[in-house]
Amino acid sequence: MTSLAAKALGDSGPFSEGIDGFKSRPGQLKMAEAVEDAIGSCGTLVSEAGTGVGKTFAYLVPALLSGEKVIVSTGTRHLQDQLFLKDLPVVSGMFKQKPKAALLKGRANYLCKHRLSKAQYSPHLSSPESQTQLAKVARWAERTVSGDISELSAVPEDDPIWAQVTSNIDVCADHEAEEFEGCFVLQARKKAQEADLVVVNHHLFCADLALKEEGFGEILPTAAAFIFDEAHQLPEVASAFFGKRLASRQIVELSRDIIAAQLTEAPDEAGLRLLAEDLERAVRDFRLAMGIEKRRAAWLDIANTPEICDAFPNIQACYAELERALDKSSERGRALETCHKRVVRQMALLENFDDDKEDEFITWFETYATGFSLNLTPLDVSGPFARAMAGLPAAWVFTSATLTVNGTFDHFRRSLGISKEADQCIADSPFDYMRNAMLFAPPNMPQPNSFDYSNAVLELALPIINASRGRCFMLFTSHRALNEAADYFENKLDFPIYVQGKGSKTELLENFRQAGNGVLLGTSSFWEGVDVRGEALSCVIIDKLPFGSPGDPVTKARIQALERNGRNPFMDYQIPQAITQLKQGVGRLIRDETDNGVLVLCDPRLTEKAYGSLFLNSLPRMHRTRLIEKVETFFKRQREQSTEA
Repeated sequence: MTSLAAKALGDSGPFSEGIDGFKSRPGQLKMAEAVEDAIGSCGTLVSEAGTGVGKTFAYLVPALLSGEKVIVSTGTRHLQDQLFLKDLPVVSGMFKQKPKAALLKGRANYLCKHRLSKAQYSPHLSSPESQTQLAKVARWAERTVSGDISELSAVPEDDPIWAQVTSNIDVCADHEAEEFEGCFVLQARKKAQEADLVVVNHHLFCADLALKEEGFGEILPTAAAFIFDEAHQLPEVASAFFGKRLASRQIVELSRDIIAAQLTEAPDEAGLRLLAEDLERAVRDFRLAMGIEKRRAAWLDIANTPEICDAFPNIQACYAELERALDKSSERGRALETCHKRVVRQMALLENFDDDKEDEFITWFETYATGFSLNLTPLDVSGPFARAMAGLPAAWVFTSATLTVNGTFDHFRRSLGISKEADQCIADSPFDYMRNAMLFAPPNMPQPNSFDYSNAVLELALPIINASRGRCFMLFTSHRALNEAADYFENKLDFPIYVQGKGSKTELLENFRQAGNGVLLGTSSFWEGVDVRGEALSCVIIDKLPFGSPGDPVTKARIQALERNGRNPFMDYQIPQAITQLKQGVGRLIRDETDNGVLVLCDPRLTEKAYGSLFLNSLPRMHRTRLIEKVETFFKRQREQSTEA
């Protein structure tokens, strides 16, 4: 019997009748039925939906038809906004009775009026630039209903001012109930509690799961079904939230908040200010002790160096003195009490770096130009995630265009502890890749680790980009290779060149689309979540198979843990990770049924190594060639067809 969701999305359903150009798609119907079954049976479903299937409608329609409370989680805040503001209104518009929906983000996305009022008098924000941005925020604060900072486009998302005026767990968690009046975070959560469908993102969802794991309260409302779009991102996001992190910025903010609290609540205790200033100096000294270069490495790589052996205990001593002083002073005011709790929490996190936790956590650090972070990342999140699923009896649906490796879901399931008994659904793309796309694997390429590899890639790319008349994404696995390409092409191409880092991602993409013959050079952030349809993008060139760096502290520790357990980390971890990333990059090429294009995979390991077939088998089936002449013929035919049209 045809499901209700499949009927709604079928040829004679309300979508076909109410949306111009809507067509019933077999893959979409297949997935919609599978999602409806999972929600109805309180089951678990893992579903891969190829490009063009229309997976958003395939899960939204059965979710809304179920009559149950459903939480939908997306990969990023931008996708969250798109789902809530664009896709959900279209779908709900097809129903006679409109469902109640809510958008819920992490607290750092909401303005805190209390922090804004304090920031306007902060001596640390007295520069003209800070005052200008603060004034924009203050004017917006008077008219906003939601407090969602994405509303204020006049202040960029990455502007430092937001860190001073948005809701912060350290500052806001200990407010009294009466202080919550007008709190945007509380208002958003209340709407979520009352809604039929709540749109969140993976970061918020995993943060809530981590709180549950520690036995604290819940942010998200109880639901009958949880649906995860872009689910391939979940293991990495979960790792961040089941772990812990302390950044120099947090410590400096704590120091400055202690000083502000002392001035207002304990003006006679000047010693507190001196101790807070000592902590800030200790942070700067510790950053210098970590070396001047930007670095990401295991904590044990520096833990026993003379510099760290001096600087790290100094920070701990500063915390200990502050804790003793604040323990006595905290009763004099709420701000001092809150600062005391923050000192205790940060002290406890630092203690983890005195202990050997390598069997459970990966301890590592990262340094920036003037700051640092200390991180504890779980070796494996499958245990805590599986416990979270067991503790929330509901339907669980995981979907993405890139969940399978060589045709199976095994790697994804293992990464999150999902049972082998989970239902599976693969909805293939409706696009005709065999007719509209070609894969070019060039012959005679040097090995990727050879000194002349980057130059060989660029020399190969030049005639291909000319043949495609620009209209090309060139995706790199490193910033170094991207910068080399930017220098190489500067005087060799007659097409507009857009380089990641020289403008925002949104700005670069819009300029690329408008140009119609541009060449965009990008790294990881352009491998996924980018949608350019039509002739503006007709070629994707990928320099290397995207293996993670074995020197990365998290990757290295997981490889070693798999080896200790008698498993093959290359086959069980590194290859599946690389295949998932490659599928994301390849997915940029064909975004519509009328799109045409050439995919160029420069890495010779694709054809020379036995494991290359695993990569090829995981990609859409398309014509393959080793001859650049066939690539040129493809583009020539494309030009002729475009002229005829």
